[in-house]
Amino acid sequence: MKIVQSEILIARHFRKSIFKNPAIYIITAFIGILLLYAAFTGWDNYKSQNETSEKYQHESREDWLKNPDKNPHRMAHYGNFAFRKSTPLSVFEFGMEPFFGNAIFLEAHKQNTANFSEAGFSNSMLRFGEISIAMVLQVLLPLLIFFLGFNAIAYERENGTLKILLTQGINWKQLLIGKTLGIASVIMLLFVPTIIVLVLVWLFLQNFSITADETVKMLLFILFHLAYLLFFCVIAVLVSAISKTSKKALITLIGIWLLFTVILPRTTQAIGAYIYEAPSKIQFNSDIEKDILKEGDSHNPNDPHYKAIKDSLLLVYKVDSVQQLPFNYSGFIMTEGEKISSRIYNEHLAALLKIYKKQNSFSKTVSFLNPYIAIKNLSMGLSNTDYESYIDFQKQAEDYRYAMAQKMNALQIKYISNTKSDKPKIIGKEHWAEVDEFHYEPEKIGTVLKNEIVSIISTLLWIAALFILIRIASHKLKAI
Repeated sequence: MKIVQSEILIARHFRKSIFKNPAIYIITAFIGILLLYAAFTGWDNYKSQNETSEKYQHESREDWLKNPDKNPHRMAHYGNFAFRKSTPLSVFEFGMEPFFGNAIFLEAHKQNTANFSEAGFSNSMLRFGEISIAMVLQVLLPLLIFFLGFNAIAYERENGTLKILLTQGINWKQLLIGKTLGIASVIMLLFVPTIIVLVLVWLFLQNFSITADETVKMLLFILFHLAYLLFFCVIAVLVSAISKTSKKALITLIGIWLLFTVILPRTTQAIGAYIYEAPSKIQFNSDIEKDILKEGDSHNPNDPHYKAIKDSLLLVYKVDSVQQLPFNYSGFIMTEGEKISSRIYNEHLAALLKIYKKQNSFSKTVSFLNPYIAIKNLSMGLSNTDYESYIDFQKQAEDYRYAMAQKMNALQIKYISNTKSDKPKIIGKEHWAEVDEFHYEPEKIGTVLKNEIVSIISTLLWIAALFILIRIASHKLKAI
């Protein structure tokens, strides 16, 4: 009890000394304004993105259903759209969302990538990043913590009061923990109101109807960021404790901040892309096209592969021409062509994703050296604004596209005659409703935690390392 009281007294005294500096009020007010601005822009961006997605998804569906009677194969080429809605937590963590598209055009025989990203319609300033609540918590608050804590113990050493404190029954462990709590109590004046606003906005966006999955994501989002900020509080105090002067402590802490938030993230991305080089988009599409042509061209009646299929069908059904087959031959061939092109595309995509996975794995491994990378990955994963969420959207859209194309081929096989006729070969428009509307489903919490297991382990190791460092420092540090 005495130990706890000593630590609380040290924390209170240090907090009072912090607020004696008028600059603190200006800095905290500035960061508070930034947090409010980030909350507003996140809210506005979320509402705008989702309203646009809902509007055009609805229009796309209506356009699909309003198509007149026509050939199913023409409908397959007419195509459809898949739109990706943002999740509530993306209000606070934009992640990679501004750079990834949120709409994909879906058509037969062709796989398209997502388009209409925010970055695509913005100027180059977006490259510097947008102000989000996550960015303020992950980048600016650590800098504020270092500004608050650089003289936590170094100043006591400089003016000679450190000796007095240690001779009055205060040990190093109490001093380190007390100073850390003092910095944390100041940071909580920003963090707690931010979390309250965050939760209220999050509830309002979902009309106060929340799911267990989203609730767990929100709780983990808060807990991981709290642990992250406490980590920097400890680092600030430890660096101050081992520094001879406040000036040296400040320089060291600024260097650590630059290393964690600027240098390492950019460097690891560049190194990962260099070690595991991915093919360009042109090369990727060209390789797919070459492999498809090797298998055969379903639109070419004289193609050897499809001619062999035709001959085998004529033999099995004991007929002389495709017009005599009991089903539509063109629809059957289109079904086969879709299977082949989709298989080849998925094989090439799987190989490309392996390369990207290696690049991302390299970056995630560096989280054992940099807690910022760990919290950034966790934050993006929980808000479904990370790379994995984008790939999941692409896969959901591709599954829908393939099902849509094969449904049209099945309708052609069933309803379109093989016989030649002057009349157009069409079916009724009521069949278009047999293709369901596309709905994007965000990744569940289990999948997110599985994807970010490296970041979770590295975060836990960083927390454990701090306890060890405090223990070691409490025995090794000296007053002089």
